[in-house]
Amino acid sequence: MIKKINHALIEFFEKLSSWEQDVVREKGMTLPQMHTLEVLGIHGAMRMKELAAAMGITTGTLTVQVDRLEAKGYLRRIPHETDRRSINVDLTESGRELFEEHDRLHLRLTEDLVAACPKDDRAALLRCLSVMNEEF
Repeated sequence: MIKKINHALIEFFEKLSSWEQDVVREKGMTLPQMHTLEVLGIHGAMRMKELAAAMGITTGTLTVQVDRLEAKGYLRRIPHETDRRSINVDLTESGRELFEEHDRLHLRLTEDLVAACPKDDRAALLRCLSVMNEEF
């Protein structure tokens, strides 16, 4: 059973990744850039160090992402109110709009995929996904 679950997870991940790549490419973005917008769209303004930790990347890698997204007008750097050494990063209005558009695409995909599952299985699916996310 574990092998079948493993193969199903891999297949799902590959299909979702392919879908995601196509969606972000249409917007002239990379997947890591969109992921940056998603984290900020969900959690709000964050310090660079917190954002890097939330994304599982180094602050050096994040700096490159933020530079590119700032140049595109999707992010802005804001001095921290109480810590002069820290910089907060937040979405601009166009960054917020792009995040919301992308989030709606995710929601539609999820609605379509979940609609294919029996209604009695949906709560179990949510529980399993929640547990797996906690394990990461």
